[in-house]
This record gives sequence, structure tokens and C-alpha cells, in this order.
Amino acid sequence: MQPLIWSDVLPYLLLALAIGYLLGSIPFGLLLTRFAGLGDVRNIGSGNIGATNVLRTGRKGLAAATLLLDALKGTAAVLIGGLLGPFAGIAAGLGAFLGHLLPVWLGFKGGKGVATYAGVLLGLAWPVVFVFAAAWLLVAYLTRYSSLAALTAVVVVPIALWAIDDLRSAALFTVLSILIFMKHRANITRLLNGTESRIGASK
Repeated sequence: MQPLIWSDVLPYLLLALAIGYLLGSIPFGLLLTRFAGLGDVRNIGSGNIGATNVLRTGRKGLAAATLLLDALKGTAAVLIGGLLGPFAGIAAGLGAFLGHLLPVWLGFKGGKGVATYAGVLLGLAWPVVFVFAAAWLLVAYLTRYSSLAALTAVVVVPIALWAIDDLRSAALFTVLSILIFMKHRANITRLLNGTESRIGASK
């Protein structure tokens, strides 16, 4: 097995990162609600462009579509990036996640990344998606806090990846999980204060 020559690989990694970013930066929540005649989803609820805030419009179908598309853009990025090489899939997944969090089209103010995180996970290590889903569903069922469910799930995922010896993905998702915690700082504060909105609440 030949050693990896980074000078040869770097252009492909940068291309994969850019492709992933462009895919990830598509603000599906914002686009779908506008096309549905609901205006700017950033003007309601948390002001977020993700599925949880889209649900606050009362349109469950739009929220489900946002969740699915935000996830699939992460999966698509990984699969396209993977055509450029094994590390390129990881670079594309990172790009998609960053694109969702920091879309250039919206002044770098995007979503919190949970759905895209799951989509990147589906592309890189699909069996661990079941671990993610189980953790999310269990905590959501017990507490009815979407944010707490997400935070728990993204703690479990890197541990599961380390456990199955998928070290590349584990390293990536450790970074992504830290970024999700950073994006959820306000949610964590509200959870600690007992003021966080529960699933199904109007605000």
C-alpha cells in the first residue's frame, strides 16, 4: 500500500469540500416555506431555517420535507465527494455541514445542523444512523425536548463510531458534535433554566 501523498490529494479534498458546502448551503426550510406562501420562516419562532422551526408554521408536511431534504443534501455531498477518493467523502460531508450552518446566501446565518449531521452520517456510516435515531427518539419520547434529544444523539454517535473502529468518521463527527453543541448554546441555557420549548409547543 503506497503512502498517501497529500500534495496530490489536497486539490480533490478542496473540491469535495466546496461541492459539499454548496449543497449544504441550500436553505430548504426557507425555500419551502416561501414557495408555500408562508413568508420568511426566520421571522417566526426561533428564527431558525431548520425543520423544528418550520413545524411552528403548523405545516407538518413542510417540516417533514425540510428534515428530509436537509438530511439528504448531506448524504448526497458524501456520495459525490466519495467519487473523488476516500478522504474526499469526509471532506464533502464536512463541507455540507458547514454550508448548512454558515450559508453564504443568508449572511452565514443558517440552521443548527442536526438533520444534515444525520445525512452525512447516513453517507459515511449508515448503520450508526440507527444508533442516532434510537437515542433521539428515546430522549424525545421521555422529555419532549427536541434539542435535548439532538444533543444526546450527537454525543452517542462519535462514541459508537469509535467503538466500531471507524476512526476517520469518529474524528469527523466529534468535530461536528462540538459544533452542534455550540449552535445549541441558547437551547442549553433554556434547558438549564426550564424554559425550553417542548415538542408540539407553538413557541
